[in-house]
Amino acid sequence: MKLEAVEAAFQPDQQGKCSIAAGGMVASAHPAATNAGVAVLAKGGNAVDAAVATAFALSVCEPQASGLGGQSIGMVHINGETYGLDGSSRVPEGATLAAMAQGDRKHGYRATTVPSTPAFLGYLHFREGRLSWRDVLEPAIQLARDGYAITALQHRLQHRELKTMLAQPGRRGAHYFLHNDLPIPEGQMFCQPDLAGLLESLADHGVKSFYRGAVAARIDADMRANGGFLTAADLARIPWPVIRKPIHRNYRGLQVVTMPPPAAGRVLLLVLMMLNHFPSRMFRKMDAHTFHLLAELFRKAMIQRRERPYDPDTYPLIQNKLSRKAARAMAQSIREDIDPSLPMVDPPNESGDTTHLSVMDAEGGAVGITQSIERVYGAQVACEGLGFLYNNYLMALETQDPKHPYFLKPGAVPWSTVAPTLLFHKERPWMVVGSPGSERIFSAISQFLLRTLDGKQGMGAALAAPRLHCSVGGKVSLEADRFDPDVISYLEKKGYKIDRREPYAFYLGAVHATVRCVSGKGFQGVAEVRRDGTAAGPD
Repeated sequence: MKLEAVEAAFQPDQQGKCSIAAGGMVASAHPAATNAGVAVLAKGGNAVDAAVATAFALSVCEPQASGLGGQSIGMVHINGETYGLDGSSRVPEGATLAAMAQGDRKHGYRATTVPSTPAFLGYLHFREGRLSWRDVLEPAIQLARDGYAITALQHRLQHRELKTMLAQPGRRGAHYFLHNDLPIPEGQMFCQPDLAGLLESLADHGVKSFYRGAVAARIDADMRANGGFLTAADLARIPWPVIRKPIHRNYRGLQVVTMPPPAAGRVLLLVLMMLNHFPSRMFRKMDAHTFHLLAELFRKAMIQRRERPYDPDTYPLIQNKLSRKAARAMAQSIREDIDPSLPMVDPPNESGDTTHLSVMDAEGGAVGITQSIERVYGAQVACEGLGFLYNNYLMALETQDPKHPYFLKPGAVPWSTVAPTLLFHKERPWMVVGSPGSERIFSAISQFLLRTLDGKQGMGAALAAPRLHCSVGGKVSLEADRFDPDVISYLEKKGYKIDRREPYAFYLGAVHATVRCVSGKGFQGVAEVRRDGTAAGPD
């Protein structure tokens, strides 16, 4: 693989979406969060310090997608060691299927699992960080206290979620994230003193103070008052993250290392393994036939996950499904038309939101973290005085099949679609990449890699290219005005249902990626043009 050509095609811009730097790189979904990570690198922190600082800052300035009330899953390469870190949240003891029979798993107090993001970030920093805990939290504290300007995307999402937020008990989420029950105007400064106070407490007393003591008591009282399941006892069993052995396969000469179950790295790997059986030249000019091929690859990869879920503690069983023989057979099974042997009806799908950050340091460290509160603005309720939203991850558990590894029961973890990923060239991290977007995560990442590694496009051009996703049931979601009408007509004739989305659609994911150049010194980084973020690094 001639990575020099990919790096040479990269073009920095003035908006900070595409950046170069000498001393490391951070790419995240908000400029203030990216700046937090860069400041920590400049202060002498490593990739873990910068990633933790960026993650806490995103909890402040991207509340629609993540926060202290959610969960985080990441890939880490530090001091020569590579591992996955599973920071899944947990189902509270009281949230049994019988208890949930009359509950709403999509919104409100009865939708939330035990928050695990604070435990994840605290553990990661304790294990690998170099700077002090206070140093990595300080940028987020300042951001919460001093505020940031509401973005056009945030204003639009507040408007979209307005009715639901106002319908929740106590309207505490609306109190924190609306202004007088209306969306906060774009450009208005948004300060969060309650959240600043909570972050100050974490900086002073450590991450355990979130799970035991005054904070846990307030959450317990709030839940009891509003019929929620989460208790002080659930919080006291701190959901520390679990180190997991990554899964990996080769693609075009690079080793792609990603997250095993409960995450969805296996889906991404399976797509790439199938693509390996087609020549790169096929993808240098994306035509109607190519998009049909991609749509079928996406369907075949996703159905494997849906029909064969694996418990996180028994995931080595998936190795048989990631064999070259199996991938070749699936690639060869693609038909001229849509494959009718696959399901033609999709199960109900809720569009969620997530965020991803990618960080690399000058010493070879590389970290990718995907964190979420599940749906946009999570459960849309919050505890008075704490300033963060609860997640609604109970909606991500199975309720029909008791043998399903992600069946709704106390202590279970949610089934996740995230796929934070590292790419290695000659045993050295070359790229960190990931995306939000629910089941569109794997398709967004695979198209980005296809356009860079096969199409030899620079990362910025690959990011901005028209994007699509195909569901198992054959629904193709695409940025309709950016595709040749003949391509759309071709796909319709093949049997696909077309879901027309706006240009640069929020729905189709948000890739954030960093590269440590092999063609010379320095780093490149990109932040998704479909969202608010930037990429930057210290000189």
